[in-house]
Amino acid sequence: MATSAKATGRAHGVAGLFSRAAGDATDNRVVDAGARAGYAVNGVLHLLIAWLGLQVAFGRAAKADPSGAMALVSATPLGMVILVAIVVAFVLLAVWQVGECLRAHDTKDRVKAGAKAVVYLVLAWGAISLMMGSAKSGQTQAKDATAVIMDLPFGQVLVIAAGLAVVAIGGYHIYKGWTERFRNDLASSPSRMTVIAGKLGYIARGIALIAVGVGLMTAGFTHQASKSKGLDGALHQMVSLPLGQVVVTVVSAGFACFGLYLFSRARRART
Repeated sequence: MATSAKATGRAHGVAGLFSRAAGDATDNRVVDAGARAGYAVNGVLHLLIAWLGLQVAFGRAAKADPSGAMALVSATPLGMVILVAIVVAFVLLAVWQVGECLRAHDTKDRVKAGAKAVVYLVLAWGAISLMMGSAKSGQTQAKDATAVIMDLPFGQVLVIAAGLAVVAIGGYHIYKGWTERFRNDLASSPSRMTVIAGKLGYIARGIALIAVGVGLMTAGFTHQASKSKGLDGALHQMVSLPLGQVVVTVVSAGFACFGLYLFSRARRART
């Protein structure tokens, strides 16, 4: 019993140490400023994705995903400098999310913060890959990743499960937007325009994620990695549906709204 109590005490001590370290990291001014910059950068990327999505809606060649948005940025005179700033901002935002993950008490909050940290690191790596000249489109990345998973034991089941998870996340985005639960992410009361932008933005992202998830599930059921499509592939597929042009236009407008909401979140986020 005494040994067990000591082990439990050590475990609590380690947990407390991690929690204090996480608190120090997330309360750091540089990390705080970086996290806010990360939200702002993400807002810019969503505006660019919205623009590329409109190109897709009207039948023009465009890659409507983060890699396509970063490619637009890299083509500007200060492209490399901006890409470096994107990497720094997303890395600091990921660090802040890791801190939130370590000091969270609820398992759901830990998982959510950890998943966000991974997403931001992937976005940072996308910018780094672009600077090194080895970037791939989101659709190609989706196919490659699906093919790797498909070759694993129970690969089809894993791909289908991943698709279901993405659909569930998309559904939660729609729920979060419709119920305005995103208000909880803000430290101060947002303006009515921010609320409208957040509501439309989360719903649009939810629709896009559901489309991506359905593509993953289709790839799993058919055992064809080519059926897996990232955001860009999902939007191109939507265009071919009845009223597809209207749907993609509305979703693109929603992405623009989400970009505007992220600018407000950069100022009002709970950090």
